[in-house]
Amino acid sequence: MEAKETKYTAADYKNSQSVRWCPGCGDHAILATLHKAMADYGVAPEDTVVVSGIGCSSRLPYYMNTYGMHTIHGRAAAIATGVKTSRPELTVWQISGDGDGLAIGGNHFIHALRRNIDINILLFNNKIYGLTKGQYSPTSDRGSITKSSPYGTTEDPFIPAELCFGARGNFFARSFDISLDTTKEVMVAAARHKGCSVVEILQNCMIFNNGVYNWLSNKDERDDRTIHLRHGEKMLFGKNMEKGLVQNGFGLKAVVVGEDGYTMDDVLVHDAHCKSYFLQEQLALMDGKTLPLAIGVIRDVEGETYETEVGRQVEEVKGKKGYGNLRDMILKTHETWEVK
Repeated sequence: MEAKETKYTAADYKNSQSVRWCPGCGDHAILATLHKAMADYGVAPEDTVVVSGIGCSSRLPYYMNTYGMHTIHGRAAAIATGVKTSRPELTVWQISGDGDGLAIGGNHFIHALRRNIDINILLFNNKIYGLTKGQYSPTSDRGSITKSSPYGTTEDPFIPAELCFGARGNFFARSFDISLDTTKEVMVAAARHKGCSVVEILQNCMIFNNGVYNWLSNKDERDDRTIHLRHGEKMLFGKNMEKGLVQNGFGLKAVVVGEDGYTMDDVLVHDAHCKSYFLQEQLALMDGKTLPLAIGVIRDVEGETYETEVGRQVEEVKGKKGYGNLRDMILKTHETWEVK
């Protein structure tokens, strides 16, 4: 749905329910930022639907002054697809955690992307199952010690960005729960994108995985370990924006501008709209160790959307068949029978 001229505030999207997440949980910040992002985007609360599955993050629809559906484990994308296909004029948001969205809901996640259904998926990634008390999730790091892996996990995690690109996704962005301005920026961009958008929000679980992202997000580290990408701008990072990303063969390399012969001309310019995702995927897979973790909008490419194509096909077939509902179909085709 297109935004209207009416001006909304965050309070228009917030209801009177008491928010029941653990004190200090990153979900609080994400919820408050979503209220602000919806106000900035400007679609009316009554034209907005928030769908979730099961998990701590999936309580979010209870705190929205919009239509909301708290559904079943892993099925949020399927139900969001049904809502958008049947009511394409509505703006649909899907709220999923890394367990709900990528474990039991993994197939629905990749097929929503493949179909390019116009829904906005917010993927809360705390690398743990919080609601069920601390089992490792599909994004938990190898070696993670949890309630269900007391000696450390023996498997590699999913990288949500990799799944998104592998499923031919057209929009991927990332932020931290504590980076309120960046989170709002990417949420609004996701809403404006026509097609399936994925926003991965790196979120802290105070109880079962506290501090999992501290090494990336704390004040002393984040300038050197993260890079905020913006379309059309140079890929610069560091406390004084003195570092940049340059091409290194088929890969990327972080350099200090002005050292070892590298100048500002060598620093790459971010192109989120490039249809080829070769470079965008490399950016999304940077992990904050040898190369800075990318936040912001990494890919934003237009494409045909599922609900638009389904609607077009339905109208085309109705025009050819000469009927638009079940009763007319029965009367025109005479495909009836009696049971005696």
